[in-house]
Amino acid sequence: MAFPSGVKSLQMSPPLLSGACEQSVRPLTFTISAAVLLIFAGSSAAMGGELNDAWALRSGADKSGSVEKTAASMALNLPAITAIDFGKAGHRTRVSLKLTGPVDAAGFLLGEPARAILDLPEVRFQLPPDSANQAATRKRAGMAVSGFRFGLLEAGKSRIVMDLAGPARIAASRRETHNGVHQFIVEFEPVSREVFATTLQSPGGKSNALSTLPPVNRNQADPADTRPVVVLDPGHGGLDAGARGMVLEGSRETPYEKDLVLAFARTLGEKLESSGKYKVVFTRSGDVFISLPERVRIARDAGAKLFISIHADTLNERSVEGATVYTVSDKASDAHAAKLAEKENLADKMAGVEGAEEQDDVSDILFDLTRKETRAFSHYFARSLLAYWKDAGKLNKNPMRSAGFRVLMAPDVPSVLLELGYLSSKAEAAKLAQPEWRAKAAEAVVSSVDTFFSPGGKPASTGVEAHAKATGGLAPEGLPVPQVAGEAAP
Repeated sequence: MAFPSGVKSLQMSPPLLSGACEQSVRPLTFTISAAVLLIFAGSSAAMGGELNDAWALRSGADKSGSVEKTAASMALNLPAITAIDFGKAGHRTRVSLKLTGPVDAAGFLLGEPARAILDLPEVRFQLPPDSANQAATRKRAGMAVSGFRFGLLEAGKSRIVMDLAGPARIAASRRETHNGVHQFIVEFEPVSREVFATTLQSPGGKSNALSTLPPVNRNQADPADTRPVVVLDPGHGGLDAGARGMVLEGSRETPYEKDLVLAFARTLGEKLESSGKYKVVFTRSGDVFISLPERVRIARDAGAKLFISIHADTLNERSVEGATVYTVSDKASDAHAAKLAEKENLADKMAGVEGAEEQDDVSDILFDLTRKETRAFSHYFARSLLAYWKDAGKLNKNPMRSAGFRVLMAPDVPSVLLELGYLSSKAEAAKLAQPEWRAKAAEAVVSSVDTFFSPGGKPASTGVEAHAKATGGLAPEGLPVPQVAGEAAP
């Protein structure tokens, strides 16, 4: 299976080079008008070249597996965060990170909603399972931080996103070492909304701006390999854990969506690749955060003929079960689809990645016709997938929906979002964790992919006339409409 050069994975992460680190405490230099608050510069700049050299391993083609083994051994040498403690110091809220080694960090603030971002070199997070679920306790204590998320943001870079209860500033930071335990301490204090607004990182700033529709670089596709490229997109990852399920029987931990969908994607990828018919590309191969525009860019750069984004949902109503397939549309098919798309589209913002606004004013007629045909093929594949899924798993009572999902926005790649089921159902969460179920369900997806690329269903660019006939709500001209259980073919 192939991984495009833009993909970053946990297994292929660079090491944190452990050079000499200053032990003296240096106070934060805080300028009220500064967009980015540099907490500790340390030796990170000096390490930049070495980090780049180490990360070059990820694009190497070492078939012996030595690259993966080297990367795994590197990960063992990373410092670990073993606890994140919260406390009050007068009117300030003190956040203390306990580590197995010293680290440098940089912090900045974002608004709407108010968040504090703490970026560190890549570290291991060895925190108790429920460490982030004490929001109510912190709120009652009047703390400035109400909740937090953490994980790998990109190669060599971990991130902690802290939700602020109100306008606040980073008032101080320091490093301490006691009995071999390293601590990184950040203190927040409340400020007025006016002061808070002057300290925010600009969403369009060069340091963290992302294009919503990145340019295509077809050079990454291998022209000698004529197999259709299928891109599998395990949702969420890194500090974006996604939905959280029920505690499974025989386990003390609850499953996270990001882990379950990655496991399913790996099973599906193996089956597609082993057929010899397809070239499989992953948007992520490990527990790492990938932005929504980056997922789209990976698919387009790879020359994808099909994009399958894999997720799992959760609801307050625990009796709801079954798979659902979503396609993109300008208007949501129903309120639930609209709400889910809104939640999924916030993934980047919740990870502290602020992107540019969507550009909806594309007026080029060929672009519009291409997009219409792409949506028609997406709709066709969605119906095919549901027709096969009913023989392998349970379908939701309303299994085919649509909404404005950003991850499905590629104008030239047929794309669907597959919700495997609901983690709020204990039975379904347990099923999703079973390798046997994953194998059976993956076979259903493979069958639907085979149908999609069969001689009667293979998508192709058929010219302006066919573009004009295509609509987002109908199967492409000449293709049979797969029948979903319980309904007659239109």
